[in-house]
Amino acid sequence: MKKLRNKIIITIFLIFTTSILSIFIFYNINDYSREKKNIQKNLDNKLFIEDKEKKEYFDKKNDSDKSEPPFLDDNPRFMDVNIYTVLLDNDDYQIISHSNDESIPGDLEKYIGKITKKDNIDSIYIGNLYFDKYSYKYYQNSRIIIIDNSSSMKKLRSNLILSVILFVVLEGVFFIISFVIANWITKPVDASFKRQKEFIADASHELKTPLSVIIASSEALENDKNEKWISNIKNESLRMSKLIKDLLDLAKLEDEEIPLIFEDNNLSKLVEMSILPLESLIYEKNIHLDYKITDNIHFKCISSEIKQLVTILLDNAIKHTVKNGDIKVILNQNKDSIILEVINKGNPIPKGEEEKIFERFYRVDKSRNRNENRYGLGLAIAKSIVERHHGKINATSKDGYTTFKVILKKS
Repeated sequence: MKKLRNKIIITIFLIFTTSILSIFIFYNINDYSREKKNIQKNLDNKLFIEDKEKKEYFDKKNDSDKSEPPFLDDNPRFMDVNIYTVLLDNDDYQIISHSNDESIPGDLEKYIGKITKKDNIDSIYIGNLYFDKYSYKYYQNSRIIIIDNSSSMKKLRSNLILSVILFVVLEGVFFIISFVIANWITKPVDASFKRQKEFIADASHELKTPLSVIIASSEALENDKNEKWISNIKNESLRMSKLIKDLLDLAKLEDEEIPLIFEDNNLSKLVEMSILPLESLIYEKNIHLDYKITDNIHFKCISSEIKQLVTILLDNAIKHTVKNGDIKVILNQNKDSIILEVINKGNPIPKGEEEKIFERFYRVDKSRNRNENRYGLGLAIAKSIVERHHGKINATSKDGYTTFKVILKKS
């Protein structure tokens, strides 16, 4: 079970991790692409100078003249990013800033030198926006448009760092969630596994007792031809036969692969037919039987299982009814449900055990039930039958009466 739980934790955690990682990767790629497009757009902007004007300016320019070209006065200025135009004339160039801060960074001239040494005719270069400070576009050996990537770099790095921090935090949260979900998923499996182990242990124990008696009686019969040994063998064989039949019934009821065929039946007649064979037994035990069955209640069901259900509940009531007590069987219906009640006067169900009595091999009085060939499987079978018919069953004790109530939903 521990291995199963760990596998579920790992699976859920990997699903969460893959999902959140994909979201963060997509977000950062999309953010990077948006910044890159903005830089591309700025590099392709047509606000910059004409070649003819540039040539005229350099023809007239003196070496000592540090003023900006007059034809650039109407050029727009970028407020959120630093853009520079580098006007080229053989080995000379002029740098014009298109931002509020008109100072020229010290590393820009070095960068221009690197660009002009390359064969950059009509080329564009957008650097890695996480690491490269500049991007540029080279215009036919006449000018270079250079964009400072610093603002994009700062934004992208901040978003990346924030994504990593959020990812680490969410990983911790997802691990806790995975652990909780895994426990929730494996809880019923774990309970079922424990019940199965208990079932096997109990079944083995119950089979071991009659087998031991049969073996001992057989050995005694070899030396002593007394009929009591034959009687013991027969009785214990019958006990084993009943136990095996109950086990097979329970296994059949819980086998989900067996197709279920529900047919419309007159439930009133089915209940009445199930009561009749037990009337003589009830009479012999000096128990008063009273049943009130509403006529013509129809219900889609498996008739053999409904008969078995009524028989189990009645048999249980007979076994637990005091001498000269009474048993009531009531079947009626309302707008949405069909209700079957089997009520007997006798020893109450101990408080807190109303649910436990439907468990396999559970017996309130183990020694007495063993002597009566009762193995604690009847009510487990009854519960399985009810649940197969999408109903509910419960038991309550009040004022000396115990009531088993079955509620079946109308189809």
